[in-house]
Amino acid sequence: MAFWFAGSRESGADVQIVSSQFLRKTRAWTAAEVVVNRWQSAEQLGHGLRRLGNPVAWLNRHGDIHLYVVATGLGGWAASRILHLKQAGSSLAGQLRFEAIRVLPLSWFWNISHLVRTAPMPLADGGMLLPLYFELGAKYPMAVRFDATGQMVGLSRISQRRDLLQPALIARSSQEWLALMRDGGSSHAIKAAHTTDAGASWTDLKDLDLPNPDAAIAALALSQNQFLLAHNARGDSRSMLSLSTSSDGQHWSTLDTLNQGTPGGEYSYPALVWADGKLWMSYTDQRRQIAWQRYAPSSSGSSGGSQ
Repeated sequence: MAFWFAGSRESGADVQIVSSQFLRKTRAWTAAEVVVNRWQSAEQLGHGLRRLGNPVAWLNRHGDIHLYVVATGLGGWAASRILHLKQAGSSLAGQLRFEAIRVLPLSWFWNISHLVRTAPMPLADGGMLLPLYFELGAKYPMAVRFDATGQMVGLSRISQRRDLLQPALIARSSQEWLALMRDGGSSHAIKAAHTTDAGASWTDLKDLDLPNPDAAIAALALSQNQFLLAHNARGDSRSMLSLSTSSDGQHWSTLDTLNQGTPGGEYSYPALVWADGKLWMSYTDQRRQIAWQRYAPSSSGSSGGSQ
């Protein structure tokens, strides 16, 4: 399944959360369908919603889909909250719907200015770590831990720096995790932090030797020493989207160029998942449509081809 927000423009009143499913039988994606309607979600929560954005999905060990969606009342994205929704009924194409459960309680200060964008990191106990970020004035990354039932059990700040967004998490072991982050400042390089105590404390690392034009990234751990990163490979443009690989999460080499256009073009906001022995990637194409590629690694594991 793929989830994204769609409408006439970002933060538009007509934006809803939509989904499509890739069916193995037909080897094609189903037509996009609205699965979260802001008016219905507002009624379920008992208060108004003005905008919807960035959905992040988590499939728990029981096969239930949870969605975490950015939403606002008054104000822009800096006044946003994170909605927690859960699958209601069938997951079949055309029947998938979600029920709004709550707004995540993340701050005493009106509980605002928290957003999600990147995929959760699964944990051995059946729970997950949901990366998020704060964006009112200072910008900094955070992570919320959920148990296997979907209950919040912890919240931590990933970095002490004040210009980082949209952390992407990868696990090197059960205790050591890495966070790679979008640079919202002036250095235009992917930032990094790590924990060696399963998120109890985090330490900033030196910048990666990878440019970042204030753009989202996506990371995926295939094993404890094989990591993948989708990122915009130019420091001044989102016109090139690349796939890189690493054995330690800090030193990266380019594996392939996923898409490339003119300097004014944009291929951005990637997402990665491993399924059926292949890497599946989605991203926005010129902010007008959702593109996808399925990357088949070669027998050596060092290169492959997309389809």
